[in-house]
Amino acid sequence: MRVVDPKGKHGIYWLNDALDMAREQQLDLVEIAPHADPPVCKIMDYGKFRYEQKKKEKENRKRQQSTQMKEVRFRPRTEQHDFDFKAKHAREFLAEGHKVRAYVQFRGRDIIYKEQGMNILLRLIDALDDVAKVDQVARMEGRRMYTILSPRKPR
Repeated sequence: MRVVDPKGKHGIYWLNDALDMAREQQLDLVEIAPHADPPVCKIMDYGKFRYEQKKKEKENRKRQQSTQMKEVRFRPRTEQHDFDFKAKHAREFLAEGHKVRAYVQFRGRDIIYKEQGMNILLRLIDALDDVAKVDQVARMEGRRMYTILSPRKPR
């Protein structure tokens, strides 16, 4: 097997010789690449190696950003002030890195105002064009018309 020592030197040794080398240095013999020809082993402190691995994994989990889907609801006859207020909230959600599902809820006879719902969603897309990109264009699903926006990467 090929053995790599802590100083970076390597050579091909028998298993017993490699184990003796590891014992002399009071370290462990760890198999790194078992399917290589010959298999590769490394002499190292396995406890320290595991500790550093867990530390890196923990750091990576901390850096991971979980994105959530936030929702903003409109009605077909939403007034301008309410629209601006909800667009401001959507802008904040996008700034935090979340995706936004904006939808227009149709109730009762509101379903005849589909074009007003589409206009509201298009106005929202235009209002958030500098911070958002459209993941899914506006479409009807039951009594809701919705679109999905995601944060735009900084330029």
